[in-house]
Amino acid sequence: MGGLSEGLTQLLIPAAALLGIGFALLQWLLVSRVKVYSYPDDESQENNLIEGGQEEGIDDVEVVAKCAEIQKAISVGATSFLFTQYKYLVVFMGAFGAIIFLFLGSVKSFSTKSEPCTYNKGQMCKPALANAIFSTIAFLLGALTSVLSGFLGMKIATYANARTSLEARRGIGRAFVIAFRSGAVMGFLLAANGLLVLYASINLFKLYYGDDWEGLYESITGYGLGGSSMALFGRVGGGIYTKAADVGADLVGKIEKNIPEDDPRNPAVIADNVGDNVGDIAGMGSDLFGSYAESTCAALFVASISSFGSTHNYVAMSYPLLISSMGIVICLITTLFATDFIEIKKVSQIEPSLKRQLLISTVLMTVGVALVSFVALPSKFTLYDFGSDKVVKNWHIFFCVVTGLWAGLVIGYTTEYYTSNAYSPVQDVADSCRTGAATNVIFGLALGYKSVIIPIFSIALSIYVSFRLGAMYGIAMAALGMLSTIATGLAIDAYGPISDNAGGIAEMAGMSHEIRERTDALDAAGNTTAAIGKGFAIGSAALVSLALFGAFVSRADIETVNVMNPKVFIGLIVGAMLPYWFSAMTMKSVGSAALKMVEEVRRQFNTIPGLMEGRTKPDYANCVKISTDASLKEMIPPGGLVLVTPLIAGTFFGVETLAGLLAGSLVSGVQVAISASNTGGAWDNAKKYIEAGRSEHAKALGPKGSDAHKAAVIGDTVGDPLKDTSGPSLNILIKLMAVESLVFAPFFAAHGGIIFKYI
Repeated sequence: MGGLSEGLTQLLIPAAALLGIGFALLQWLLVSRVKVYSYPDDESQENNLIEGGQEEGIDDVEVVAKCAEIQKAISVGATSFLFTQYKYLVVFMGAFGAIIFLFLGSVKSFSTKSEPCTYNKGQMCKPALANAIFSTIAFLLGALTSVLSGFLGMKIATYANARTSLEARRGIGRAFVIAFRSGAVMGFLLAANGLLVLYASINLFKLYYGDDWEGLYESITGYGLGGSSMALFGRVGGGIYTKAADVGADLVGKIEKNIPEDDPRNPAVIADNVGDNVGDIAGMGSDLFGSYAESTCAALFVASISSFGSTHNYVAMSYPLLISSMGIVICLITTLFATDFIEIKKVSQIEPSLKRQLLISTVLMTVGVALVSFVALPSKFTLYDFGSDKVVKNWHIFFCVVTGLWAGLVIGYTTEYYTSNAYSPVQDVADSCRTGAATNVIFGLALGYKSVIIPIFSIALSIYVSFRLGAMYGIAMAALGMLSTIATGLAIDAYGPISDNAGGIAEMAGMSHEIRERTDALDAAGNTTAAIGKGFAIGSAALVSLALFGAFVSRADIETVNVMNPKVFIGLIVGAMLPYWFSAMTMKSVGSAALKMVEEVRRQFNTIPGLMEGRTKPDYANCVKISTDASLKEMIPPGGLVLVTPLIAGTFFGVETLAGLLAGSLVSGVQVAISASNTGGAWDNAKKYIEAGRSEHAKALGPKGSDAHKAAVIGDTVGDPLKDTSGPSLNILIKLMAVESLVFAPFFAAHGGIIFKYI
């Protein structure tokens, strides 16, 4: 038996969550010390000089006032978009919650009588109606937590962007710390809120369920469904918004008018900056929260039908929550290495510092996992393994978690190699721009396809090891291992859009070239970290959806998934097609929204007198409106495709076809997602490599406005919807279909396969 008592476990989990929230608030307090409306006196400026000194020749008060004005415009745009989006989502939450209740309640005709348990046959469990009610409540709780995660992240990002620009005048190190601290606020709030709400939900549900752990943890799976369904709309809607504005701004501003990326004369520039926050921050926050919720729910469900559930071992049952608690503590220590222990003094130190965060958190977490595994788990126990019991030791589960943890690091570093312009793959893409946009596109696509190889081998190895050691529970814990350092992963991910916005604000506020070079350096590193974040999200989604797939197969009482069975095979081939259908919808949505944006930007340049000369302001609000309207309208069909497909497949074709569908979408979706994200990231950084002109090779390709640079901008524009809309949304597709199938499994098992009953 492990060394932890039940009382201490009940105390440690909320304590870790509250520690995470407290640390996030402390970081926010430190960021808020940078005042947007005033600047410290000369004496404190001199004390704080790090590199390059204070900016000269520009009136401080005027620059600060401009920064405050731009920041307000971005914040108002992002907030109004999210509130409009949430109005749609509240309607969806109500409708889908009703569907969950009706489908699950109808399994036993809304009976209020106790039922024999599904797995512990000799015992009586709570009625099916209770599962319907509590699954619906869990769904709503997960959805609200997901929305809150995204909204809080967006708020801190819009709060920090101008502050990062202002700190860049006092040195690269100061700007880096502000951007990173702001990312950490989001990372810790999300990890802690997710853990706290899940912990509270379990304890509240237990008041009703009592000893029926099987029913309790089955209904908790709704929490993951709620988190991911909100993430889907957040990711798709935000991705369409940001890329419509970005593509519109680039095509007219940079290629046709030859003006800088964030030039205040460009009408789409505010919409572009708003988009970074609603897509890359709010969308990514909801996405990773969804992964965390689903992997935890999958692990808890499998544990509840194993010896942990039947012997009512609360400490061992809470092992996934204890791993996440340890993750918050480890990430807190790791963050101090970036903000307090090691000082950034040069541009060249930024990317290594962010990479170091991944390595430090992984090494420390390995020790943390060992500690939790040996104090929380019994030395020997049994796990449910498709109808039989598998005898497992605590060190087996330790290896499952650690395999996922280190696979995440491998995926992160591989992504960095293929998307950072410090290495040859991106430099080769930049070099191909010499002969025009066509060769740039060819090289970029090849890079994306090649970048899939190592992550897939890493995921395959972690699946094999964790399944051999811990069956489906092992795979769920490998997924949770990859996400255990979510606070650090999100901090370095959110750092990217904050730095991107800071560069835009510096450009629009008229700061000097030197300051913009610093914000560009922060942004270039941020591009790579954003790609790493997407790699983590996709890798964890693969493991999460496999764990959920296993739980679904168990719950739907399928003994084997036989690929030679035509019912399974048709599901498999249709499932493999779904990521392509989904990508086609999202890409076309970006294209049509960008078309409207290009026409509007051209119209303003042609009809507003003095706009090109900088004498009059463009109509930013109209461009914001175009992006908002397009994204809200276009996010519904792809979201509908993902949510309706499992319901149709399970109801009309049965659980075997649905199992094939899930397997097909998982296998195909992971490949498409990784290649799309990395291709887009590589094109973006190839463009930045030419623009920065730091090496002789880059100088030969540049400067801005050269033919090679224009070819790079076209590649970047093609890659934008791939890396920020289709690619990252695909990981939600594979997770969401799997968790939805698990939640509805009782209904599909009882009433599914209508068509095959008559054919």
